[in-house]
Amino acid sequence: MLTGKHVVIIGGDARQLEIIRKLSTLDAKISLIGFDQLDDGFIGASKKTINEVEWPAVDAILLPVSGMNSDGKIETIFSNEVLELTVDQLKLTPKHCVVYSGISNGYLDQCIEAARRTIVKLMERDDIAIYNSIPTAEGTVMMAIQHMDRTIHRAKVAVLGLGRVGMSVARTFAALGAHVSVGARESHHLARITEMGLTPFHTKNMKKALRDVDLCINTIPTLVITANVLAEMPLHALIIDLASKPGGTDFRYAEKRGMKALLAPGLPGIVAPKTAGQILADCLAILLSNETK
Repeated sequence: MLTGKHVVIIGGDARQLEIIRKLSTLDAKISLIGFDQLDDGFIGASKKTINEVEWPAVDAILLPVSGMNSDGKIETIFSNEVLELTVDQLKLTPKHCVVYSGISNGYLDQCIEAARRTIVKLMERDDIAIYNSIPTAEGTVMMAIQHMDRTIHRAKVAVLGLGRVGMSVARTFAALGAHVSVGARESHHLARITEMGLTPFHTKNMKKALRDVDLCINTIPTLVITANVLAEMPLHALIIDLASKPGGTDFRYAEKRGMKALLAPGLPGIVAPKTAGQILADCLAILLSNETK
């Protein structure tokens, strides 16, 4: 139980609703910032403006999966209010206060360091990333069906990267009958790809490996699908880039060449916000409970 723990939830999307439900059930005191257009009522949760928060009594601050932008602004779909968490506000919190965010950036890291607080980057946790790879893979299948003029079955699909997302995506498309090849650079990843019954290729040979694909799915968060690679890919090939912004594709050149390339980060929150929210809620419940011990 989280009785007596004060959690401030600032902004976010539909995933936050599952977190609010979970923490409310566990008897946490919840202050909702940037939820003035939300009609749902949650026991133990109260809507406030960011200036109404009693920061010295806050035990945890929960930011959206996207964290905050480089100007300190925080996104929310439940309010038109401009949300911003400042260093001065963080400094007013108790020393034990922990900030939870999906991801971080230089600005947020600087705020945390200046306030001498702790940040937990949820999307860097293996458990959350692996669970999230499931709706990500399903969302990628949905996008492929919507934008391809052929079936996934027997299509030539290349997946770039064998991380937590790449592995789930590769398995999913292989299960649907696609001919799946996977690009990686580490020898143990190439061995795992072979063990999975898929076709491995080293990313240094990407240009050759992508010459006859129908679908290329990128999970590598750096520019790997360059103009040189795109120039030799078939024009009909669909590219779905799952890497965080700005992705790993030269989208300008893809458009110039007449290829369809889609940047699709954050698919879990788009295609399955309830499931994605429950994944985060379950993890946060454990983390917050451990802090009370």
